[in-house]
Amino acid sequence: MQKKKSHAPSHARRPGPPQQVRIIGGSWKRTPLPVLDALGLRPTPDRVRETVFNWIQHQLPGDWDRVDCLDLFAGSGALGFEAASRGAHAVTMADTAGPVVRQLDMIKAKLQADKVTVLRADALALARDLAQRGQRFDLIFLDPPYQQDFLSQALPLCAALLKEGGLVYAESGTRLPFAEEGEPVPDWLAPWQLLRADKAGMVHYHLLKLH
Repeated sequence: MQKKKSHAPSHARRPGPPQQVRIIGGSWKRTPLPVLDALGLRPTPDRVRETVFNWIQHQLPGDWDRVDCLDLFAGSGALGFEAASRGAHAVTMADTAGPVVRQLDMIKAKLQADKVTVLRADALALARDLAQRGQRFDLIFLDPPYQQDFLSQALPLCAALLKEGGLVYAESGTRLPFAEEGEPVPDWLAPWQLLRADKAGMVHYHLLKLH
């Protein structure tokens, strides 16, 4: 007797975020960083970070111990802790989610990362506040949730936060529209020069500096 075929639908589950990522280089190389299964939390993949930090290394005018970093959408902390591991002078990380901030604080304590400051704050409000207080950074990380068009709001604020020759790393779900197919560059992107860009899967990543 032939068995009836089951017509129950088989739902392919979307892969969630990885349970952990690893620091690529520096004094905490290979240290795992746990990743919360939080809404929109999507850490920069290890291989992308390796490429990006190679780019940054070639652009820095001096050593890491002179570099002040700002990570406005810290999430897992992968970018900020990577910079701190390589000897950054100071790293300020911000996130709006309480559980994310608590985990960043725990990682900071575990690593004894004295040069890291963790803040619970809205990224755009913090950027405005830091600029008004005259704080400036050599390197700013922007890895916001992809769906909410944060880059067009955050990049203009970063212009007032960079030291001369400073860099911005920007990650997004689509390529930033630098003169694509003859289209004009949008106003929020016009002050910026694209130094390097690449893509890994659905991740588009860019290294920028002001003209």
